[in-house]
Amino acid sequence: MPPAVNPWLALTGGRPGPAHTRRLRAAHERLVTGSDVPDDAVRTVVRDSWRRSLGSGVDPDGIAPPVDLLDDDLLSYRAAHPLAPVLPVIRRLLVEDAEADQMIVAVTDAGGRMLWVEGDAALRSRAAGMHFVEGACWSEDVAGTNAPGTALALDHAVQIYGSEHYRRPVQPWSCSAAPVHHPVTGLLLGAIDVTGGDHVASPHVLTLVRATVAAVESELRWLHREEVRHGAGRRPVTPLRPVEPRLDVLARDRARLTLPSGPVELSLRHSELLLLLAEAAVAGEGRSAVQLAAECHRGDAAAVTVRAELSRLRRLVGPDLVGSRPYRLLTRLDSDLDQVRRLLARGEVGPALDRYPGAVLPGSRAPGVAATRERVSALLRQAVLRAHRPELLLRFATLPEARDDVAVWQACLEWLPSSSPRRAAAAAHLTRLRRAPRGR
Repeated sequence: MPPAVNPWLALTGGRPGPAHTRRLRAAHERLVTGSDVPDDAVRTVVRDSWRRSLGSGVDPDGIAPPVDLLDDDLLSYRAAHPLAPVLPVIRRLLVEDAEADQMIVAVTDAGGRMLWVEGDAALRSRAAGMHFVEGACWSEDVAGTNAPGTALALDHAVQIYGSEHYRRPVQPWSCSAAPVHHPVTGLLLGAIDVTGGDHVASPHVLTLVRATVAAVESELRWLHREEVRHGAGRRPVTPLRPVEPRLDVLARDRARLTLPSGPVELSLRHSELLLLLAEAAVAGEGRSAVQLAAECHRGDAAAVTVRAELSRLRRLVGPDLVGSRPYRLLTRLDSDLDQVRRLLARGEVGPALDRYPGAVLPGSRAPGVAATRERVSALLRQAVLRAHRPELLLRFATLPEARDDVAVWQACLEWLPSSSPRRAAAAAHLTRLRRAPRGR
């Protein structure tokens, strides 16, 4: 009788051959184009993860995962996280040899946010291009099949070999990850992940990650005992300060609200209302039902309709976020839109463009949303034009709102060096725009 194959291991027989990679890519193509995947083409744990990723709306070729936490928000959240006191254990067992082993070591929270990303500097620089960075969200429902995200989704150690990743930009990488629990409360705290080349998908790497998790949980148990012995005089290790609520509205037809309890996909009307309240909060204001009706609807609209929608919204998100009389936010609500504006205010045009995948709720026709959309797009456009950096201008020119912008394409033509292969394409596009009928 042949030995049972461990379904959590990616490469039980060592390094993969070209045929294995081709088979995985063919299976992945069948899945994303709506065809059935043969049972023997891919591991069940991977096929099921692909299907969850597809059902969550993850684009296999889309933009990189969002960076949810930045700057002081990231630092304060990490400092309060229960895994912060045991980071020396992780560094001693994994990070110290990571550069020699050509690996990246990442530690996430229970929601899949990258809290620490350390190890080989050259690999980390490459991985930053796909937003495998501190503060980025790599949960499976956001980033598709990946070892830390899938380990958290299944609450089990797992390996993902290159072409088993759901998103194609991640397929050059392999990873091994395992979840970490508090040994006393059983609470899921996060995951420890090792990412690198094909060798990271070998069985001994997952064994190393699981051993590190065991050491971390043992250290957490000792810290808990010390906390009980010494009372409140020592730093608590179990409380987890929740992340501030966050609203994602860029390049999304419907907003995603991330609460401490998890993400919530909002309807279009609720997306519009919450965005409008967030914009009012920036100015320290609230809104009446009459004001919101005018900002949500073209023409006359009954305030009673807006009150009913807000009542449903408050039931959905809880009473602690949205207040009434006037309608307003009761707590700080960060957003991807706010992150872009903060970066632009600091003159960081490149990072702002990195975090701007597209317009605010592009499917919304609400007057207030349209005004916000136009203000932010104009702010970014002005910053890009002032930067006089051709690479930023070319990236901005690919956005839907800039494809027909004659001034932007004229600037591309002026700033590109004569030797650039993209200059001819920019000139041709500008000619087409100038020949197009006005008002099209």
